[in-house]
Amino acid sequence: MHKTHFLLLLLSCLFVSCFKNDKHPEPVSGKTNTISVIIDDQLWYGEVGDSVRNKFASPVLGLTQEEPLFTINQYPAKLLEGFVTDSRSIIVIKKGTIDKFEIKHNPHSLPHNTFRIYAKSVDDIICSIELNSAEMIKMIRDAEIQKIQEDNSKSLLHPTIIKNKFHIDLQIPSGYEYMLHKKNFIWLKKEIISGSTSLLIYQVPLKKLKRGSNVVEDIVKMRDSVGRYIKGRETNTQMITGEAYAPYFLVTELNGKKTFETKGTWELKNDFMTGPFINYAIIDEAYNRILVIEGFCYSPSDEERDLMLDLEAIIKSVKVDKR
Repeated sequence: MHKTHFLLLLLSCLFVSCFKNDKHPEPVSGKTNTISVIIDDQLWYGEVGDSVRNKFASPVLGLTQEEPLFTINQYPAKLLEGFVTDSRSIIVIKKGTIDKFEIKHNPHSLPHNTFRIYAKSVDDIICSIELNSAEMIKMIRDAEIQKIQEDNSKSLLHPTIIKNKFHIDLQIPSGYEYMLHKKNFIWLKKEIISGSTSLLIYQVPLKKLKRGSNVVEDIVKMRDSVGRYIKGRETNTQMITGEAYAPYFLVTELNGKKTFETKGTWELKNDFMTGPFINYAIIDEAYNRILVIEGFCYSPSDEERDLMLDLEAIIKSVKVDKR
């Protein structure tokens, strides 16, 4: 009798475990801003490899140090095409009998993006890279931002203060703390091993951006006007826009609204601290305002690229309440 009970218990455990094993484990994503390139060594160490590196490992704009757009891991095509990778994006490059550029997008499994570039000659491969790299880079960055936003959504800062003050939803991870809270201005900060990352949220009247004026100059003036709230350890210090290089400027769209994106460096006046910033000035006619959300970091002994992408992902989660 006892043996019968034992066998029944064992069979039921095996039955349950079989069902559990039917569920495929969640794929583990690789490092941020890392891509895999599957290409033969002969092509990689020649003009084709140079073209790939020029496009996908070009310096990131607006940092205080030179860092590549993506970290590239290269694998020989004959060994590893079809291999299991933790990269969210892979690029397969082959010289063969056909000319083809192909994109396979799968947001639910890894890799999310697979790009295949096949061509009959080296020149044709390079031409395909030149023609398609902008689209590829956008898709790769979008996948990186989506992954960061998914990770952030698991533990978010309570939204009430920001929502009540600015009429927005913004997915800020719970590691951030309020440093300063004024009528039309909020500063949030997260301490990290290498320094800190910060978010600024503020609003100014729509008329602050005058028609026909230099938009970049107006945005720099807005930045510097709130910079008085960001102080260093020394007296008479405040954050200003770095003067060594002109900021990078782009007209884009956030949450369906015209937005000015500005990237550059900040510095503390009368102090040694410096770092990169990314500023989004959203034209919000419904509330008759310019809504500004900015991210900046201080990481003097470590890389800045991934920290700035984390901040960009937070900012791009913004949703403005309808009025």
